[in-house]
Amino acid sequence: MIPVAIIEDQREIRDGLCELIDGAEDLRCSAAFGSVEEMLPGIASDLPEVVLVDIGLPGKSGIEGIRLLKERHPKLVSVVLTVFDDDRRVFEAICAGASGYLLKKTPAPRLLQGIRDAAAGGSPMSPEIAARVIALFRQARPAPPEGHDLTPHEIRVLKLLVDGHNYKTAAFELSVSVNTISFHLRRIYEKLQVHTKSDAVAKALRDQIVK
Repeated sequence: MIPVAIIEDQREIRDGLCELIDGAEDLRCSAAFGSVEEMLPGIASDLPEVVLVDIGLPGKSGIEGIRLLKERHPKLVSVVLTVFDDDRRVFEAICAGASGYLLKKTPAPRLLQGIRDAAAGGSPMSPEIAARVIALFRQARPAPPEGHDLTPHEIRVLKLLVDGHNYKTAAFELSVSVNTISFHLRRIYEKLQVHTKSDAVAKALRDQIVK
């Protein structure tokens, strides 16, 4: 069972998400909070694998909540679930450490699969958000990267991450073991000077290491 926590200020939506998650055979709603302030002291008692985070919350924003969760629980996976689809919030959420960005209009089956993908190391995004992310980084037009020193094979692995693959699917695509992918990712993280998959994806797009 994949434990999932929710940070959502609207009770009806919060209760509905809990019911939806508990209705899946492989997921369970471990906790539900109405604000970041309520979540911070309560989440550690039953640490989930994935947290669904609304952005427009009373008090601290969901983006600030994601940043605090990343600082306190680095292995915890945060996925935005919101109505907001503007570039600023998308960019800030990813920079804060969000592993995925889904809109609340996402159909229930796709939302549940997005949670599973996030728990497996993927980066679930609504199609329109994924298109915005790609456009956002392309418009930035950064200077060509220097000093990354990635091998051609490491760049292929990194591109699979950018395309949304997790360890298992990347290993299948390259006909190698999951341990081999893990080894390459450790080297990639070291060379890019990052610590998480979402940071590696962001840097790959920002520095145009992959296109």
